[in-house]
Amino acid sequence: MLIIRDTEALSALCDRLRREPYITVDTEFLREKTYWPILCLIQAAGQEDQAIIDPLAEGIDLAPLFELMADPAVLKVFHAARQDLEIFFHLAGAVPAPIFDTQIAAMVCGFGESVGYETLVREIMGAQLDKSSRFTDWSKRPLTDKQLNYALSDVTHLRGIYERLAKDLEDAGRAGWLTEEMAVLEARETYVTEPEDAWKRLKLRNIKPKSLGTAIAVAAWREREAQTRDIPRGRVLKDDGIYELAQQAPRSHEDLSRLRGAPRGLANSKPGERLIAAIAEGLATPRENLPKIERGGRTAAPPQGVVELLKVLLKAECERHNVATKMVASAADIEALALSDTADIPALAGWRREIFGEAALRLKRGELSLRIKNGEIEIEGDESARRVAPNLTE
Repeated sequence: MLIIRDTEALSALCDRLRREPYITVDTEFLREKTYWPILCLIQAAGQEDQAIIDPLAEGIDLAPLFELMADPAVLKVFHAARQDLEIFFHLAGAVPAPIFDTQIAAMVCGFGESVGYETLVREIMGAQLDKSSRFTDWSKRPLTDKQLNYALSDVTHLRGIYERLAKDLEDAGRAGWLTEEMAVLEARETYVTEPEDAWKRLKLRNIKPKSLGTAIAVAAWREREAQTRDIPRGRVLKDDGIYELAQQAPRSHEDLSRLRGAPRGLANSKPGERLIAAIAEGLATPRENLPKIERGGRTAAPPQGVVELLKVLLKAECERHNVATKMVASAADIEALALSDTADIPALAGWRREIFGEAALRLKRGELSLRIKNGEIEIEGDESARRVAPNLTE
């Protein structure tokens, strides 16, 4: 087993991997006590090389690896790539590209919803993973051979999985579908968390307009504090604390100290001073400059009959095309589509519109119909009747 602990060996490995058409990559990290993930291990493999890179080794410089991750001539294959890509973006300032996510590819190829790596190893490679090391603290040193072998298996089996899925996509004419999905993962915007946008993580439908500016300001303050101090958001302030601060809008340290949602000692600290200033800024925000928030109970309820018919159509079309329903439309997307033919949802764009969105609109217009015949769902109204197997329940 090749373990890389110095820059010279890493540079030599990356020079060899750069000659490969694709490499498989995985990371092990910790994030329980920090805002930013702590990178503990990197696994990489090509056709000939397979290695573990120790980013915690004294004096190692990961620059050669970051250069490889940015090389447009080498495809980088991950499974469930988003957190791995976030780590590289945070450390190197660039998202690895081009990429191939085998979890998304498997969903496009009909392996089910959010299919796990272990499932693909079993179903495609005919192998079993030893899961006894899955809860390893990867920051500890030394790691045992058993732990290192477990980590390395995350990229060795991935080679065969990638090759099978890439072939399936090509044979089915769906390579372009995956390209659309990878464009989102490769976009910098996917990994940038601006404090000014932190309020979008909160449930603010029932908040009063006069409290909205304060909630937005407090959420931004919490995000900046968490990023600067590198601690989880909840250790700075719980979501419930944001709602209480938004409603009470304390204007002084004394007011802040009376609130149950404010952590002990916050009122008389530097972060507390910054919070008071943020609240004042939120209170001063003109109402016309605040975002429009859908008010709870005022948004029209989607017609349930239409929602249920669209769900049946979604399952039927996804089964016919052998693609996971989660890839095509969520429950919220279905409700939005039931309310509007021009809803801003993925199901009405790109390949999703081709296999479901257009049919959904036709169903709403009465140009398609669904019926049960001989125990099967039949879709009528296209060029010819189409029957779909009846597995329409989760």
